[in-house]
Amino acid sequence: MACNHTIHKHAHHFGWDNSIEPILTVTPGETIEVETIDSSGGQFNQTSTVADLGNLSFDKVNPVTGPIYVEGAEPGDAVAITFLDFKPSGWGWTANIPGFGLLTDQFPDPALHIWKYDAVAMKPALYGPGGAVPLKPFVGTIGLAVGEPGLHSVVPPRRVGGNLDIRDNTVGTTLYLPVEVAGGLLSLGDTHAAQGDGEICGTAIESPMDVAIKVDLLKGANFAFPRFETDGPVTRHFDTMGYQVTTGIGEDLMQAARDAVSGMVDWVSTRTGMSALDAYMLCSVCGDLRISEIVDMPNWTVSFYFPKNVLG
Repeated sequence: MACNHTIHKHAHHFGWDNSIEPILTVTPGETIEVETIDSSGGQFNQTSTVADLGNLSFDKVNPVTGPIYVEGAEPGDAVAITFLDFKPSGWGWTANIPGFGLLTDQFPDPALHIWKYDAVAMKPALYGPGGAVPLKPFVGTIGLAVGEPGLHSVVPPRRVGGNLDIRDNTVGTTLYLPVEVAGGLLSLGDTHAAQGDGEICGTAIESPMDVAIKVDLLKGANFAFPRFETDGPVTRHFDTMGYQVTTGIGEDLMQAARDAVSGMVDWVSTRTGMSALDAYMLCSVCGDLRISEIVDMPNWTVSFYFPKNVLG
């Protein structure tokens, strides 16, 4: 990664606060290599066990590296971030955290899976009996400072970005974030080695890595919310062998989503012999939750797509 600037992972913060002094000032068009910490804030490592999950401090989760001051950025503009490259670490984790995720009532018990993968070849990462998850590194959390003073949680996404968890924020994609304060104050972290659309259990393959980005500026963009453009098709993620798909149908969109996911968890568990909890976490890192129909009132259709090549 030959970039104009490098920011080391010690320059991180928790939450959005426009009073945090920028660690770096850049001119639009410059490139930056950003080191990140995993979303546990370094509380987990390659030898962690489920016992460590009980000691997880939520005050230290989702650290973001920055902030970066973009010269010329003013409210009403948009900062454009193009993802150039990723340098993965070769390890990550996925957890079921009690009280967090789509099916919290069905899966109240904690679970932690430590992943190890080839950071050079980026071969599919092994999971359970026969599972192999294709990898697609991306940035889960990236955003600008909020205009309102004070400290704001990094967990929910906002109009200035944040914990978006959009897996297409990967190499070749350009993300546009609305500016609310002078300089924008860009920060990023929460890098993932893989994730399905929806991140249903609340975690992906949470994996620290270095990210190379290019920063540009769109004056007077006046975007209401983040938007992005990709450099190629996004319909083919992990689907070289097709999908198994379950659905949920009803007048409550969230319940339909839960029903679609529950059906797939049951199928994966039966198909592989792994526990339902392990199947739930596997679905979170590789399966896609999609709204298939939202106009035929009073019932809506939600589908969950599980790539066949994960199980071979």
